[in-house]
Amino acid sequence: MGPMKMQTQCVHAGGYRDEKTRGIATPIFTATAYEYLDSEARPYPRYFNTPNQEAVVRKLCALEHGEDGVVFGSGMAAISTALLALLRAGDHAVIQDDIYGGTRSFVTERFPALGIRFTLVDRDVAAIEAAIRPETRLIYVETPTNPTLQIVDLVRVAELARSKKLLTLIDNTFASPVNQNPLDLGIDVSLHSGTKYLGGHGDLCCGAAIGGRELSGRIRGAAAHLGGSLNAESCYLLERSLKTLALRVERQTENAGRIAELLQREPRVKKVNYPGLANHPGHQIARSQMKGFGAMLSFELASGAALPFMRALRLIRPAMSLGGVESTICDPATTSHRVVPAEDRERLGIPAGLLRLSVGVEDCDDLIADLRQALGSA
Repeated sequence: MGPMKMQTQCVHAGGYRDEKTRGIATPIFTATAYEYLDSEARPYPRYFNTPNQEAVVRKLCALEHGEDGVVFGSGMAAISTALLALLRAGDHAVIQDDIYGGTRSFVTERFPALGIRFTLVDRDVAAIEAAIRPETRLIYVETPTNPTLQIVDLVRVAELARSKKLLTLIDNTFASPVNQNPLDLGIDVSLHSGTKYLGGHGDLCCGAAIGGRELSGRIRGAAAHLGGSLNAESCYLLERSLKTLALRVERQTENAGRIAELLQREPRVKKVNYPGLANHPGHQIARSQMKGFGAMLSFELASGAALPFMRALRLIRPAMSLGGVESTICDPATTSHRVVPAEDRERLGIPAGLLRLSVGVEDCDDLIADLRQALGSA
């Protein structure tokens, strides 16, 4: 039998084979204390090595084509722990400027107190290269970006990093492993807010870092000190959700493509950001490094009346977070990027009227009808 394809890996990779009961679902191991005499194992939730934690990591490694990884209690726990594991006082990091607001805030507010230097740069590879210093240790990117859906050339970033002996980290949340596998393109660590597509049902907060064995070991070591572990029940829910990841994301991506095309033709919409559109500035790069263009898009209304539009929606729900089976919408200026200074938001293309749409698995005709009636009402 040859290598399993993505849909099959989602169902069958990883997990825990229960030899006693022979149940096909991984049991929930609620223990936080394990006997250790006559055993080399030392399971403990804060060491990130319990059966449920390891079961879900094995599945994520199969999906991201990684050797090892760590699951966390949130996406920010994964991102902050990975950065702190790989940087120390005196080091310098090149950080993409237009990234998730929470990550940007963590870097700008916490790095100085820790003696870690950084440079925020444009996503262009030339700008990244120009920011590299002798003390630079890593490059951090995000693609597609939140919320403007811009694209970073991962192959070129990875080649640049290798030539300078630097590490590379990516926030792969928006694409998910279904649409993008950064490790295959040369990136060292793929990070996820698992609260989004990996969990996918708006009821789970988690994160993940997947990479090579050595780097994952360093991240796990820092994680044991910082303590952002994921409990057994949440690991079980995450593993269960991952079984339908490909089905969900493929449907969501298909829906998003149709909606982006519709909004681009709509005269009441000023601008649409979606890498699947032929006129998107990163379209060709996205075609080369993504298997699908994702289920996220953002747009601006010609009227600028974002709040009345959101209030007029009947099916699509104004809500924070993203990636769930339900379609949701928000204005990033007051949600995901609220902590980013207003002048920086404007410079990064995140005006007050920008709307970020997370497309769900509903019938696309129903979503289109809802958008049309809200455009008319607003």
